[in-house]
Amino acid sequence: MRSQVAETLRRRGVVVAMSGGVDSSVCAALAVKALGAQRVLGLMMPESETDQQTVVLAKAWADTLGIASITQDITAALEAADCYRRRDDAIRRLVPEFGAGWRSKIVLPADRAESDRLNVFSLVVESPTGDRHEVRIPSQEFRDIVAATNFKQRVRKMFEYYHADRLHYAVLGTPNRLEFEQGFFVKGGDGLADLKPIAHLYKTQVYQLAEHLSVPESITGRTPSTGTYSLPQSQEEFFFPASLENMDLVLYAVERGYSAEEIADDLGWPSDRVERLLRDIQRRKLSTAYLHEPALLVAQSPEAG
Repeated sequence: MRSQVAETLRRRGVVVAMSGGVDSSVCAALAVKALGAQRVLGLMMPESETDQQTVVLAKAWADTLGIASITQDITAALEAADCYRRRDDAIRRLVPEFGAGWRSKIVLPADRAESDRLNVFSLVVESPTGDRHEVRIPSQEFRDIVAATNFKQRVRKMFEYYHADRLHYAVLGTPNRLEFEQGFFVKGGDGLADLKPIAHLYKTQVYQLAEHLSVPESITGRTPSTGTYSLPQSQEEFFFPASLENMDLVLYAVERGYSAEEIADDLGWPSDRVERLLRDIQRRKLSTAYLHEPALLVAQSPEAG
């Protein structure tokens, strides 16, 4: 990291978006180890639907690390981009009564690892009185909702690069190996960075590193969340078909040439469940491959190399 920032990127330090989660907390600590606290800026970017506890945790960890930190509320920027209105308009096409005080999230079937049925997203809404409704989302409404909520990741990245530009810093990305390889990020949003120091590490390795770096249990003990929707939403609900620990184990086994039968024996699962999971992993790698692609050119400029 020290070499990448100073020699390859030729920057003075790094900006780290801190969400109160284990990945960004580990990245911030690694940046301090590599560059020194005086060359790291922690950036907290809540909005009107953010769990404020995540801001408290991120700020406390930034203070423990001794780094400068800034809390930038992005609600106004999202309102100006019509993020909430665009999303809510799509939701009201499915749930007309959806309005002020209601909360929502998008989920996949909880039992999808147990059957071969198609992964169809559903919308979960909760009224101000706590009543919940779940409806299947047609493709157009799904795309509209996701496109609108992606403003959150992209606006945050805009502020990260603003501070990086003014300080002559690099932007440090926080995806772990599972997120990076499976395409669990927004192009031009949380997928955009100048260096990604934990993209080669499994999530379980990130937790081990967090323990070594003394990241507090108040952070490591929290269930990983997308932090995108107003209702709490786990990463498994929205994206991964198995627990993060089991996803790590299966990816590790696949990369080392284990067969579905061998994986099933090790995990104590039926072989057909493992086969479904392997198909899901491969489909995600194929469907999200474009997220890793740079912009396409008609021809390469000789001067660009």
